[in-house]
Amino acid sequence: MSETRQRDDPAARLERARQRLADVEERIDDRGADTVERVADAYRTASDLLDEYVDRATGTGRETFKAYVQLEGQFESLVESLPEDLPRREAFGSALEAIDKRRLHESDFERAEAALEPAATFADLVDERETAREELAVARTEASKRRRAVDDEIAERERLLDLATADLDAPVDRLREPIEAYDAAIREAFERYRDAASAREVFALLDRSRWYPFVPFERPPAELREYVETNPAGEYSIPDLLEYADYSRSKLDHYVDDADELKRRVATRRTYLTGIDAGPLTVGWPPGPATVLRHRARELRPFVDRVADEEVVAALREVRALTRDDEYERLRTAAVARDRLSPEERERLADGRVADELEELRTERDRLEELLAVEDPV
Repeated sequence: MSETRQRDDPAARLERARQRLADVEERIDDRGADTVERVADAYRTASDLLDEYVDRATGTGRETFKAYVQLEGQFESLVESLPEDLPRREAFGSALEAIDKRRLHESDFERAEAALEPAATFADLVDERETAREELAVARTEASKRRRAVDDEIAERERLLDLATADLDAPVDRLREPIEAYDAAIREAFERYRDAASAREVFALLDRSRWYPFVPFERPPAELREYVETNPAGEYSIPDLLEYADYSRSKLDHYVDDADELKRRVATRRTYLTGIDAGPLTVGWPPGPATVLRHRARELRPFVDRVADEEVVAALREVRALTRDDEYERLRTAAVARDRLSPEERERLADGRVADELEELRTERDRLEELLAVEDPV
């Protein structure tokens, strides 16, 4: 793996983030975690007081003097609350001395802030730890995303390797010709059916598909289905309804009782209605595994019986008969390979790159899983 790839590698970033947090926690532990927190809290309180009063307590006047008294009192209370043995306690005392005047200027606040600098390193440590924790959380999220992506990439390489064994010279037309003949026939038959049958009859057919997982018709929207089932306009064919929806209201009054309702129900669902086609009744190319195609053909049969003649039904039987051919899976695998393998993928399979990529991806996945198995502080 290249140096650039290593730097950008989510696993490497997770390791670096985890190590950074471990380093800063070690430095905190060396000083005593409770002590570091105490000094950091005191520093932030002192710094906040200086920021709060720098404008209010400088200069002259009754309100300024009042603010100065408040500042000095709060700062003195802070210093007195600190244990005598607290590291950098003297920094707080020096800061108090810098503002222990009857009249303050901005320069006095600057000297107080400078006096606090030795204690700032403790606050910096706590801030660095928080930043390291945030970076670790981000790195862990990115590593999790990468693991999921690697799983997908592994599946893709495995798919390619499965196809690599296909006989690309196999006579796939033995499958293609009857399947394409059936698909063309059912498309033509369904178009005739859709143009001639009432919308109510077509909707009943579509609704029936709910019991057939291999016949994935999109069922009608509820409001449109109710309109077609209960309104006399449902006796018109779908093409007629779509045509009527474009008529003027005065012209449409000759065909339906309520022109506005037809326009509201039909015109707003034009995309759905025009999209009703034979797609769910086709087999497609390349076909699925033998068991899938066999079950699919069995579920398609009652629908094909309803919308087509015996010739189309016979074509479907011929397609189903293909699944009993001992050569079906070999021919299907070849068809899938020829359909899905690009020239570049074939070249990568031939020279072994896909196998190498798969091995590298599996190694990366193992490393990510190992890193992600470690529980990190939240």
